[in-house]
Amino acid sequence: MKKKTSLILILLMAYLVGYGQIKVLRFHVLVLYENGGHHVAYTKAAKRWLDKLAIDSNFSVDYYQNTEKINDELLKKYQLFIQLDYPPYGWTPAAAKSFNKYIEEGSGGWIGFHHASLLGEFDGFPMWDWFSGFMGGIRWKNYIATFVKAQVNVEDPKHPVMKGVPVSFIVKKEEFYTYDKSPRPEVHVLASVDENTYQPHSDINMGDHPVIWTNEHVKARNVYIFMGHSPILFDDEAYRKIFVNAIFWASGIN
Repeated sequence: MKKKTSLILILLMAYLVGYGQIKVLRFHVLVLYENGGHHVAYTKAAKRWLDKLAIDSNFSVDYYQNTEKINDELLKKYQLFIQLDYPPYGWTPAAAKSFNKYIEEGSGGWIGFHHASLLGEFDGFPMWDWFSGFMGGIRWKNYIATFVKAQVNVEDPKHPVMKGVPVSFIVKKEEFYTYDKSPRPEVHVLASVDENTYQPHSDINMGDHPVIWTNEHVKARNVYIFMGHSPILFDDEAYRKIFVNAIFWASGIN
């Protein structure tokens, strides 16, 4: 009787799989996110959008509000680490060490947004030198607190993250950061903002101003996307396309 029951269950499983009722998850994503400060609205919009994409595209997402649980063992579970507006300071020593290893060894991919390049001495924490090197050796310098509208130009349309993205698109509201130098010499720039298109005009600029780039000196597939302050970004088709492309490329699916 037990053998007959087992056979029935196996046949039922095969039937359901055949009709798409049971799906094997394609990959697993860890999202480290901010749940306070100025980025709460963006984070909430991003989580809603990610949750829907995960269901539609058959992958899982686990959310973490701090780094206390991040270690080697935890990171083994994930093919992609998304740093969703979480700064590069205040991490536990164990989490920082494990993340460094994860990136250097290529154990999974990484996507960082906006606040992930807030590099320097903040809130009593020292500069994370390794992370600064990972981001192209930069240090945060200034930002446009009053926000501007601007045109972003794609520099490498052949890169998988830029697939299907217009050669230029408009970001309607952003507080573009400036750094002590351009990361360009140390990273592969995928897109930059044209500071001449700032509306209203701002004197807070860099000249050469990359906003999307990847560091090809580490094994992990990685991409940093500066834009990530306002929830209205998810109303923009180009931004959503970049986000989707980044997920599937950095996770190793594409």
